[in-house]
Parts: sequence; structure tokens; C-alpha cells
Amino acid sequence: MLSQLTAEIGPAWAWILAGLLLMGTELALPGVFLVWLGLAALLTGLLSALVTLPWQAQLLVFAGLAVASVTIASRLTKRPISGLNRADRGLIGREGALAAAIVGGAGSICFDDTLWRVTGPDLPAGARVRVTGMTGTVLTVAPV
Repeated sequence: MLSQLTAEIGPAWAWILAGLLLMGTELALPGVFLVWLGLAALLTGLLSALVTLPWQAQLLVFAGLAVASVTIASRLTKRPISGLNRADRGLIGREGALAAAIVGGAGSICFDDTLWRVTGPDLPAGARVRVTGMTGTVLTVAPV
């Protein structure tokens, strides 16, 4: 059936159709993966329209483009887009007064409307401290 379709519309159009179907499937099954395979199929179709390639070469071109597009996409999606929801970027270096004394290395401080757990040297409540780091949701502080 596939060879009959390819014979009727040509290999370039078969690749382009496959690419469009893969991209369309991405709309029904979102996962940001099929779109890259669809892009590889579209590019394979465009290349085979420009240059006559045997089917083995077309498959190799598709495989190479699929690996390249998925690799590039995965690297792009691993980059943080912005500093949204990254409290540590806004808190490190900030100064404030302890809400609860640091006893045994643990206490708390209030920034804006959030009460944060802190670690640092023992200090009384109300002592001025500066945030020097963050581990998970626990701030590391030092006296000012």
C-alpha cells in the first residue's frame, strides 16, 4: 500500500504528507516530539523533490534529520526560559530581620509575605541578616 501511494504521488510528496500527518498528530497527542519527526519528514520530502534519491538514502536522510531535530529540541527545552519561580535569584543578597531566633542553626525570616526557614549561626530574633545562599527552600544567612 505504501509503495502504491508513493508510486502515485511520488516519494517527495509522500514524505511531505507523512510530515504533515506527524505534525497533525502532535495536536491530538501533545508531547512535543512528533512535531520534530514531522519536520524531519518535511525536510526529507523537500530534499527528495530537489535531488533524486533512492529510498534507502531517503530513509538515511530522514533518520539523520530526525536525530538532529530531536537533539536540538531537547537541548533548547532544557534551558531555563526566564527567572520565573526562581526565588533564589531574588533573595540572595537580600537583607532582613529574623522572625524567629536561629537556635541550633535553624530559624526563620519573613520576606514579602513568605516565611522562610533559615540556617546560620545562632542569632536572636530581630537580628539583621543577609541571605548568602539557598538549598531547596532553606535560606543560608549571615549576620550583617
